[in-house]
Amino acid sequence: MRVTRGIPAAAAAPVALTIGNFDGVHLGHQAMLAELKRAAGRLGLPACVLTFEPHPREFFAPDKAPVRLTAPREKLEWLAQCGVDRVHICRFNFRFAQIAAEDFIGDVVTRGLGARWVLVGDDFRFGARRAGDVGMLKQAAPRLGFEVAALASFTLESERVSSTAVREALAGGDLDRAGRLLGRAYSISGRVTRGDGLGHKLGFPTANVQMKHNRPPLTGIFAVRLHGAARGPLSGVASLGVRPTVKQGGAPVLEVHVLDFSGDLYRRHVRVEFLHKFRDEEKYADLATLTRQISLDVENTRAFFGCEGAKAPRKAG
Repeated sequence: MRVTRGIPAAAAAPVALTIGNFDGVHLGHQAMLAELKRAAGRLGLPACVLTFEPHPREFFAPDKAPVRLTAPREKLEWLAQCGVDRVHICRFNFRFAQIAAEDFIGDVVTRGLGARWVLVGDDFRFGARRAGDVGMLKQAAPRLGFEVAALASFTLESERVSSTAVREALAGGDLDRAGRLLGRAYSISGRVTRGDGLGHKLGFPTANVQMKHNRPPLTGIFAVRLHGAARGPLSGVASLGVRPTVKQGGAPVLEVHVLDFSGDLYRRHVRVEFLHKFRDEEKYADLATLTRQISLDVENTRAFFGCEGAKAPRKAG
């Protein structure tokens, strides 16, 4: 998959194009990308995605923007798995936000990207003040030489699949619902970095997985699988949060204790797949109480992987 940052002044070749943020690359996104691939194959064109960085809502109201489901690298990995041939990452800034809807169609969609077939959601809006819509695209298409298709919202068991719905499921600890909406278990990817060594001192060494954003969509203690450290996935228990027992006002940290593993994971790029939430983060009176709870978390994790019906967590008293 070829990745380009920015919009060329003129396209080198025509493409079949879809446009969106694709945060999480959930089932609705996957349905759109599958339709894009079918059309691209029929027309003999590359399947191309135009996406934005940062998310427009992060640009306009960073304090009110939704949490990210996927970091940019993760999103690109999922887009590649969906068979996308090209991705253009457009820097969303003040200048781009001021582009009139008509100029977006002419300068970006047709001249810059060379779109001959364009697929969008039926609620797609674009251009300054979100003035453009599907109707405007369809009206301009014959004059500028491209076709337009619009997809209705994707539903699953009468629920509209959306990034918002995935965020709500993760925030509520409902990993099963999130997994159904995503079509896979939710995961976070990152490079393993050096931590403060506290887990090793307590007898439970952890891999500290670097996150690109300080607002993860879920927190707590989880049964996880770690990918990228061995030929197959490794079972483990993860803590994702601010570690209130050992630090005040700290940034969220993702730590994974891999069961029965003694290798060095430092600098490995890994993917942590969240399978089940045991409990929320808690602040304990001292490190001894925290250590007892970690021991029970490990015991609960072994029970989860040994018999997935045994999901009722024990807690330290």
